[in-house]
Amino acid sequence: MFNNLHEECGVFGVWGVPNAAELTYYALHALQHRGQEGCGIVTVADNGEMRRIKGLGLVTEVFDNDKLATLKGNYAIGHVRYSTTGGGGIENVQPFLFRHGTGDFALAHNGNLVNSDQLRKYLEDRGSLFQSTSDSEILAHLIRKNRLYRNAPRINQIIEALNMLEGAFAFLVMTKNRIYVARDKYGLRPLALGRLGDGYVVSSETCAFSVIGAEYIRDVYPGEVLTIDHHGIRSRKYSEYQRHAMCAMEYIYFSRPDSDIEGVNVHTFRKESGKLLWKESPADADIVIGVPDSSLSAAMGYSEASGIPYEMGLIKNKYTGRTFIQPSQEMRDKGVKMKLSAVRSIVGGKRVVLIDDSIVRGTTSMRIVRMLRDAGAKAVHVRIASPMIKFPCFYGVDISTYNELLCANRTLEQACEYIEADSLAFLSEDSLFKAGQRADLCLACFSGNYPTALYSRIEEANKDGKF
Repeated sequence: MFNNLHEECGVFGVWGVPNAAELTYYALHALQHRGQEGCGIVTVADNGEMRRIKGLGLVTEVFDNDKLATLKGNYAIGHVRYSTTGGGGIENVQPFLFRHGTGDFALAHNGNLVNSDQLRKYLEDRGSLFQSTSDSEILAHLIRKNRLYRNAPRINQIIEALNMLEGAFAFLVMTKNRIYVARDKYGLRPLALGRLGDGYVVSSETCAFSVIGAEYIRDVYPGEVLTIDHHGIRSRKYSEYQRHAMCAMEYIYFSRPDSDIEGVNVHTFRKESGKLLWKESPADADIVIGVPDSSLSAAMGYSEASGIPYEMGLIKNKYTGRTFIQPSQEMRDKGVKMKLSAVRSIVGGKRVVLIDDSIVRGTTSMRIVRMLRDAGAKAVHVRIASPMIKFPCFYGVDISTYNELLCANRTLEQACEYIEADSLAFLSEDSLFKAGQRADLCLACFSGNYPTALYSRIEEANKDGKF
């Protein structure tokens, strides 16, 4: 459980399928774990008119049957949001809808641009007026400002704009005739392509395909831009540089266990991580428990490899949101107590191995350890199914400063003391590659090796002068 960590966003698009808005609603509901701050849907009616409904809150809170009935058309794009760059507010809830003389278009984005400040200044100096503080809006302005391709097909404008972006992104751009789909050249953000009847769908995760009955085709390639319209699907590379540096956090925490990312099932990855964690860091204990929900797969793997029984020692209240979406630390503190309960009859008198997927700030881990001790646990050995997070992330995960991170300035022993555990161990970076049978991953928050240029981001993250 990523302690007090803001998650990424989720995007979904559908082309050539009746009742596109309804399908998008169900798909966004499947992607709700990727964003609980706000959501929106834009559709294109048969007459070419674009209509949008968006709002703050969960998908089921923003939409109802009456609202969905007003969103006519056979293609649509949707978005669920957590705030990263630009902060919150209704003006930053996507998809964005732009009215323009060359044709209206809508845009949805998952990820974060590391050169957003430079691009925003470039555009504002040339007369652009932004309606939001989100970096996602920058792509729209780059498309509109490109005079070189003003009378050329829009794909040329989009390719030119994409080559000015640096960072992590999955973009959907919808016009009255087609949907454009683009993924960053580093492959940092997931994006999958599927087929539904005679039409097509794209999604941040394949779990949305199962809900609507779509067939997975393939992942969108890094550095690729797709055009989906009545001609079918056309693919172009907007960059010759291509890397498959998927964010490791997608496997470790963000994605649903029933999703497949670049051919690797998320549950399988996590379970294998748990097995490798046992091999690297065994513990002498009576039971293994996981922190619900994202750590349960790793706990199963640890139990299977060790032979120590797996138990449900922690129960999650299904009717509370994730603790990290609360705006104040005081509310987060209360959220932990509302969210989790220790089962005294299971952990009492037992030596417990507590499996969690990560430690960010450490405050939630400390409270869970205390909770288990209060329930009678004789010992609590904490095992983390990822390496120590020591560096900020600038690609859409809301840990942007060093002083937010428990392990940035602490040794393993100091971190163990802080969370009040009997012992503490983390998974190695090598085991992440083994768990997914992958040759490349983005491990920047563990290693400090960032796949992109960072511009001024490091200076912003280092305001306390410790690094």
